[in-house]
Amino acid sequence: MAKMAVKRAADRAASARNGGDRVVANNRRATYEYFIEETIEAGIVLTGSEIKAIREGKVTISEAYVRIENDELWLIGANVSPFANGGYANHRPDRARKLLAHKRQIQRFREEIERKGLTIVPLRLVLRDGRAKLVIGVAKGKKLYDKRASDAERQSRKDVAQALSSRD
Repeated sequence: MAKMAVKRAADRAASARNGGDRVVANNRRATYEYFIEETIEAGIVLTGSEIKAIREGKVTISEAYVRIENDELWLIGANVSPFANGGYANHRPDRARKLLAHKRQIQRFREEIERKGLTIVPLRLVLRDGRAKLVIGVAKGKKLYDKRASDAERQSRKDVAQALSSRD
C-alpha cells in the first residue's frame, strides 16, 4: 500500500515538472495546410474505454475537423482505436465527440467562420491532470505558393542550424 502511494507521488512530481501536460497527438498537417489565426483549448466528452485508449496514445487527429451544430462544438473524423481490454463496453473508433467550450468562445468562432470563410481544425490532443484537452484553432487555408514558401523557410532554418552545429 505504501509503495503505491510513493509511486503516485513520484508520478505527480514528474507531471508537475513538465507542467502536467502530455501531448498525445499532434496535427502537423494542420500547420502545413492552414494559417492558424486563433486557438482555444476545449475539453472532450469521452467514454471510459476512449480515455484509456488515449492514455495509451492510440488516437489520430490528422483527418479530423470541428463543426458547430446547435451552438455546440463537435469533433468529427478523429480516430480513437478500441481499448485492448475494453471487451463488450468498447467504443466506436470513428464516432463524433462533443467538445466543451464556453458559449462566448463558440460564438466568436462561429462569427469568424461565417464572416471570413475560415474553418476550425484540431491542432493537439493533450492530457492535463488526467483529462483530455483538445487545442483547436480557427484556420485559413494556404494556397500552393504559401506551402512552397513555408517549405523554403523551414529548409533554410534547417540549413542554418546544421551549419552552426557543424561549425562547433
